[in-house]
Amino acid sequence: FGPVQQPLPPVYFGGSSEPAIQVAADYTDVYLTWGEPPHIAREKIERVAEQAALAGRKVRFGVRAHIIVRETEEEAWKEADRLIERLDDETIRKAQAQLSANGSTGQQRMIALHGGNKDNLKVYKNLWAGVGLTRAGAGTAFVGNPENIAALIEEYKQIGVDTFILSGYPHLEEAYRTAELLFPAIGKTQTGVLQVKENERRLAVSF
Repeated sequence: FGPVQQPLPPVYFGGSSEPAIQVAADYTDVYLTWGEPPHIAREKIERVAEQAALAGRKVRFGVRAHIIVRETEEEAWKEADRLIERLDDETIRKAQAQLSANGSTGQQRMIALHGGNKDNLKVYKNLWAGVGLTRAGAGTAFVGNPENIAALIEEYKQIGVDTFILSGYPHLEEAYRTAELLFPAIGKTQTGVLQVKENERRLAVSF
């Protein structure tokens, strides 16, 4: 069977190394960055856009992150703290040692956000790096009430991001909360058309 998207499905790709940025510029449709603060993510996005322009191409941009949305800021941050409340210092130390040995440029950038320190996890307003204490890959989460997360999404949108691939713990419950709490707030603060794609593990939001 042929693909629903014609002529081909879009190719999503992520990577922070120089070779990865060049591959993204030359071949991909959507370049994904893990959830770094907008002012840090902007630099990579601009580099990909510049390289793509040199190749006569235009690339779209997305953010891959986790999400913890609640009715109030207090509830959201309390849930973030709960997720890591049983992580002891030795567990974090061992996990960070393993992650630090990883040759991935993107992984090193995730580690640099918090340095393995549980007291240094709020890396930007409504952006929390607690997931990355022990988990490889996307290590940050959007945390907060609907209005503040919508404002953070708007900041990413201002630097060229139009797609958000989000997940939560547990995923199904967070997907419902995102739909019930965040989507109405996005509708009040965002422009354009909201498209939602949901499967077993991801909630993708495109503007």
